[in-house]
Amino acid sequence: MKRYSVFAIARAALDWHQGWDRAWASPAPKKRYDAIIIGAGGHGLATAYYLGKNHGITNVAVLEKGWLGGGNTGRNTTIIRSNYLQDPSAAIYEKARSLYETMSQDLNMNVMFSPRGVMMLAQTEHEVRGYRRTAHANALQGVVTEFIGPERVKELCPIININGPRYPVLGALWQARGGTGRHDAVAWGYARACSAMGMDIIQNCEVTGVTSAGGKVTGVTTTRGDIGCDKLGIVVAGHSGQVADMAGFRLPVESLCLQALVSEPIKPCMDVVVMANTVHGYMSQSDKGEMVIGGGTDGFNNFTQRGSFHHIEETLRALVETFPMISRLKMLRQWGGIVDMTGDRSPIISKTPLGGCFINCGWGTGGFKAIPGSGWAMAELMAKGEPGPLAAEFSMYRFREGKFIDESVAAGVAH
Repeated sequence: MKRYSVFAIARAALDWHQGWDRAWASPAPKKRYDAIIIGAGGHGLATAYYLGKNHGITNVAVLEKGWLGGGNTGRNTTIIRSNYLQDPSAAIYEKARSLYETMSQDLNMNVMFSPRGVMMLAQTEHEVRGYRRTAHANALQGVVTEFIGPERVKELCPIININGPRYPVLGALWQARGGTGRHDAVAWGYARACSAMGMDIIQNCEVTGVTSAGGKVTGVTTTRGDIGCDKLGIVVAGHSGQVADMAGFRLPVESLCLQALVSEPIKPCMDVVVMANTVHGYMSQSDKGEMVIGGGTDGFNNFTQRGSFHHIEETLRALVETFPMISRLKMLRQWGGIVDMTGDRSPIISKTPLGGCFINCGWGTGGFKAIPGSGWAMAELMAKGEPGPLAAEFSMYRFREGKFIDESVAAGVAH
């Protein structure tokens, strides 16, 4: 793998940049691998990367039915934070946040991690109590957050209206080391590193079946032929239930569309991420100047990946009181992603009833922020056959046992 650097760019300029290698190879699938991961999004690629880096397992194939990073990884609003309430949630999201801080150096790819800070507005007395509780929990967990007053909110985000007639800003839960990253670059960086380790990333290869013998996985059937494996990881976000059905078990998840949009580019006016849970909206400004805006999931199960007019109306109507300036902006583009939701709004990283088959799903609307932590935990599970400390509480069997990890509030506006 040719290392990226300013010196490499200078050397490449001598031959008009004709000598760059492909970032990752596009091989034909082999007949068998030690491990197959279904899904070449952020979570699947991170799982493959940490299988190689942490556990020395490199005979790995990552299968993607479309193009690399073309699912939820390329369809989110790039928010990174770890200010969750429950201990297992805070641990895995804080692991992810800390890995984001060194990811550009680790992967030799600029993922544009921007620790600009994330604030979650308290606009009711109920939210004030809830966020103070979360701040106290975060202090015990070693996650650095604080509850700030409305004056500090206004100082951090001057364009905000803290005196709204319906929902005045009473304070906010502030995580200064939260922020945003470049979603495509995260996928590209992991893919490049995996390919350099000898792993096969196979695009346009849809899995149509899972084969097994004696209660243990033996491989997958794909549109590019049958491929054998000893271990199988299912990391397909909104399509988790469908692939699980191929493997012969059911999941306690439902799939919904989560929509987002961006405005036309404008001059810099907001250098923090703001989530307004009471009115159901959140917003940040991209490096290109676009206002990145999102809200809640659709109110019905679906598998669409497009926007709708009702989402524009509901989300912007909610945000315009808190951010009056957005009423004068034009929308540039809109999109949707398919998210898989569990009953307690926490993920599943678990063994399954099929031996050698493991599942990573249920991230709902919090998938991007968790990518490196999720990959770290899933790789450990696949390598050792048992969950490590990060994944131990996220078993799919917790719903049967009543061991819920309730993040309905801390998970944010989209739940």
